[in-house]
Amino acid sequence: MIRAIIFDLGGVLIDLDRSACVRSFLDLLGYERITEILDASHSRGPYMELEAGRITPEEFRSLILADSRPGALPEDVDRSMRAFLGKMDPAKARLIERLHGKYDLYILSNNNPISMPRCREILAENGIDPARYFKAEFVSSEMKLLKPSEAFYREVARRIGLPPEQLLFIDDSMANVEGARAVGIQAVHFVQGGDLEECIATAIRA
Repeated sequence: MIRAIIFDLGGVLIDLDRSACVRSFLDLLGYERITEILDASHSRGPYMELEAGRITPEEFRSLILADSRPGALPEDVDRSMRAFLGKMDPAKARLIERLHGKYDLYILSNNNPISMPRCREILAENGIDPARYFKAEFVSSEMKLLKPSEAFYREVARRIGLPPEQLLFIDDSMANVEGARAVGIQAVHFVQGGDLEECIATAIRA
């Protein structure tokens, strides 16, 4: 029986716009390596180091600016990072409201200190106060672990305090889904633009 539902943020609750992010890095910063370090699901290079908590936001900005055009500013880096984040479908906010109280809800995200505040803002703009609706947020940069590492999922299950088979995890990356399944968590692959409610209902009925 499912007792807790764990949501990925980008690509599940919040739409991602990789092309807008790439354009912003190119236009604002002249940073041409963006397509090398930014993937829809898994980052590389300094982006990955930031999300793994191995470098600070200040160090990340310095690394990006070192390869950007002269005159580019740290705030341009932040603006470009946040361009990756799109909208939240209001139907997903209503779904969270319905699920709240029936299940313990959590967030599990490969994320960083630059983008995570904007994620919380987007949720709040749609009436979802993260502190009220989610029992905890498991953020890679804070935990110094990255999906799809099995160690990340084991630690999440340990902190939640439920057997893995009582957890349902939804992610837009199949690699992340397989990582969760490897430790016994029930996990489903969600494709951005799909029906999240039906995705969850199908998994719970299974």
